[in-house]
Amino acid sequence: MTTFRDMGVLPEICDALERAGITTPFAIQEMTLSVALLGTDLIGQARTGTGKTLAFGIPVLQRSVAPSDPAYADLPQGKPQALIVAPTRELALQVSNDLHLASKDLGLRVLTVYGGVGYEPQLEALESGVDIVVGTPGRLIDLANRRALDLSHVHALVLDEADEMLDLGFLPDVITLLSKTPETRQTMLFSATMPAAIVALARTHMRHPMNIRAESSYENATVPATAQFIYQAHDLDKPEIIGRVLQAEDADKMIVFTRTKRQAQRVAEDLQERGFKASPLHGDMAQVAREKALARFREDKIQVLVCTDVAARGIDVRGVSHVINYTCPEDDKTYVHRIGRTGRAGASGTAITFVDWADLHRWKLINKALDLPFDEPQETYSTSEHLFHDQGIPAGTKGRVVDPAPAPKREAKDRAPRERRSGSGRSDSGRSDSGRSDSGRSDSGSAESGDAPRRRNRSRRRTRGGQSVEAPKA
Repeated sequence: MTTFRDMGVLPEICDALERAGITTPFAIQEMTLSVALLGTDLIGQARTGTGKTLAFGIPVLQRSVAPSDPAYADLPQGKPQALIVAPTRELALQVSNDLHLASKDLGLRVLTVYGGVGYEPQLEALESGVDIVVGTPGRLIDLANRRALDLSHVHALVLDEADEMLDLGFLPDVITLLSKTPETRQTMLFSATMPAAIVALARTHMRHPMNIRAESSYENATVPATAQFIYQAHDLDKPEIIGRVLQAEDADKMIVFTRTKRQAQRVAEDLQERGFKASPLHGDMAQVAREKALARFREDKIQVLVCTDVAARGIDVRGVSHVINYTCPEDDKTYVHRIGRTGRAGASGTAITFVDWADLHRWKLINKALDLPFDEPQETYSTSEHLFHDQGIPAGTKGRVVDPAPAPKREAKDRAPRERRSGSGRSDSGRSDSGRSDSGRSDSGSAESGDAPRRRNRSRRRTRGGQSVEAPKA
């Protein structure tokens, strides 16, 4: 069995990986490392969840010079030696964490930059000096335009999930970043799929790249260890189905993908009301809240993460047993990347996709593109026997773990007695007693008279010019 040591990886990196329980390289790593360690440009294509991060991370680390190395004196002090570009903040953080893990004994300084947070910490880190920068295209260009990020001495540039950057509209930004790096750099491009625009980018900006493909065809891009289930389900019944799946025998952590941010928020709140530890993750949340949600998910403090496709490429969490597509994915690439969040690193997983009646045509296109055997999704409800059988749900399981809180009863208000009360809102006739009397004039003396009705003197005098005038006698 081949190990990292057998492939010429530095002992410091091997020791750090062994402490993390990583000893044997995956196929894409074994095929890539021998080429990448020589400084050759390469294009790596492999399905998601097969270890692409270390495939480019180990060569980047091994070919960088640590500040403690005597050879560091010959380099521009504090300038980045390598740049890794990722499409999303979550993926940038995940790549950075893997690099920190592998470089613990090397002393290399790794900085992660992304939008949604303040510039000051990133500017201070760049000023003090960094060796490897991992970031998203927008913030990298902002820092370069501020002249805080100098890419003129970069010896290696990595484009991770290049097809996702194309889908998100980052291709012009990527080309701008490439123009700021030396032509003699090593360029490594990794992706699960290879659209024509990415192939054109590689031909323009890479020098005789070696194309390494870990699979025979993209049609086999789904991880074999992931069991796939396609259910035709009603939208109102989906939370109940998810609640029952969460109580399956092999259920651990779960990621639920939704089409919209509002839907992610609603589903997360619904699961919380059912008694499950759930949290949303979408673009309307502040970056601090997103990082906190991911950290709690990694630390097993929450069981369900309900997110949009913005995080589909950036979540690399151990122990994710289930991925649920709350709605049918837009296309086959989205489907592959979503279900790739489970069944990672050789583990098994379960992927469940809900297909609405209106999305049957879209699913059939995905099914045909990936050559899957689910052309006719099975009509499924939360009470369906095959659901319990497929997912290993104990009989009698309900979709909640807490009883719904009873609706608060409205206390009956004391009604005013029919007789008029001082200061009350209305009299028998419906007129206010606080401001006017029966005759419509102000009852200024009502406070003094208490509850007794006011007696009026109805006798009148006839006056003229202020003088009393006696009425003429008949």
